Amino acid sequence: MRGRNVIRRLIYSTIAALLFFGVAVAQEVAVRSDHPDEYVVVKGDTLWDISGRFLDKPWQWPAIWQANPQIENPHLIYPGDVISLVYVDGVPQLRLRRGDTKKLSPAVRVTERDGAIHAVPFDRIAPFVRNLRVVSPEEYEGLPYIVANEEQRLNASHSDQTYARHLDAMAGEEFIIVRLTNIYDDVGDGEIRRVMPKEHWKQVPNVWDRNQTLHNPVPPWDRRPKNPVGYELVEVSRARVQQPGEISVLQIIEDRTEVKPGDRIIPVDDLGYEATFYPSAMDEVPDNLRVLATSGQKSGAGIFQIVSMNGGSRQGIKPGHVFSAWRTGKMVDDRVGHRYGSFSKEAEVQLPAVYDGLVMVFRTFDEISYGMVMKAERVVEEYDVLRHPEDRL
Repeated sequence: MRGRNVIRRLIYSTIAALLFFGVAVAQEVAVRSDHPDEYVVVKGDTLWDISGRFLDKPWQWPAIWQANPQIENPHLIYPGDVISLVYVDGVPQLRLRRGDTKKLSPAVRVTERDGAIHAVPFDRIAPFVRNLRVVSPEEYEGLPYIVANEEQRLNASHSDQTYARHLDAMAGEEFIIVRLTNIYDDVGDGEIRRVMPKEHWKQVPNVWDRNQTLHNPVPPWDRRPKNPVGYELVEVSRARVQQPGEISVLQIIEDRTEVKPGDRIIPVDDLGYEATFYPSAMDEVPDNLRVLATSGQKSGAGIFQIVSMNGGSRQGIKPGHVFSAWRTGKMVDDRVGHRYGSFSKEAEVQLPAVYDGLVMVFRTFDEISYGMVMKAERVVEEYDVLRHPEDRL
């Protein structure tokens, strides 16, 4: 009996501690001093914008989110819904009251046609949601490919014919033609780098390292992937099978850019996108998480621009996770200290890291994720280190 009472007391004390801890966490939420009591959602809003009306730190949204029990998925928010901030026992809570909107059955995967409010501006991420994917090296090597275009032309476009090899298909079937844009290469110790496709290996680019120091041109053998973990593919066109066979004849029915020999072929699929995600922070950020590339901007990514990062679903990263981006400080010579005799010889010192902005993930693959810059004090650059959003050391 005494042992049973001890166990009961332990259970009660544990529950009390957890409840106290939960309240303490909620009390640390930074509520804006000028927040509205209620806000009616309008078309064009995003979850980030709505969170920012109530919270200083939008990624704290899940910590104070509440809803009526009859609402199965409170994160599906529609124009006309009313969001209010109330205090329960001194703890802030956000609550949702459905407005006069068309109700949709909750779903994990939805499309923009459903009318739910998105976490980020969808038009900015649409090309990365609809037209981009990352596949494993094994998947890539097994894909059928374009072997030639009509009349041996280098490029083919809308209504032209093109020829595919190893495509197992029937007449009338439609496929997506994709092009390799980046290779993500594991160089060891959890370090992933971005490598350009084969046709770029012979180019001699100027390369800036994470300390913003200009390196000598990279030799060709260092520009080839050593242990690829992901192949980034972008859609270039869609085609319909006219004549199946060992070499299939395809007609291009929709194009974003010209089709070239070497382009790969994948099935038409509706990948959808995670429209139900909401701003949140990871409990523990993976080690060595950093920005791999920015969306075509050599000078870096500004607000609402896209970056890729070297972590994905295998590292626990999910759509909605928010990170702060930090630029590594440069190594500089301490010439002043040397001049005044405080050092026996000239010494190098590393300047402190500086905060660039906030990045929110909107799409993940096994080892790679894509995020949007939501706040920028300066542009987010390649090699920026990604930390917990509240890490402002």
